[in-house]
Amino acid sequence: MNILLILLFCIIILIGGIYAGFARDPYAKLIAIGIIGGGIMPLIVARGYVDVAAALAVIIPLSTIFVLQLCKKGAE
Repeated sequence: MNILLILLFCIIILIGGIYAGFARDPYAKLIAIGIIGGGIMPLIVARGYVDVAAALAVIIPLSTIFVLQLCKKGAE
């Protein structure tokens, strides 16, 4: 993979991590975790772990649904 793309994905991961660190709203933190996942996924595929990337593609949205349900219950 091109070194420029690797740097770009690392910057996306750092932006998501910084955003998650400063965000106070649980929904904003969930969005930040999605940004981190979006930056990590191409790096995993570039290393050749396509099976791990496929598993993460299923696990990340399911865990997001569960966390959203927990956030909704906490607000009541």
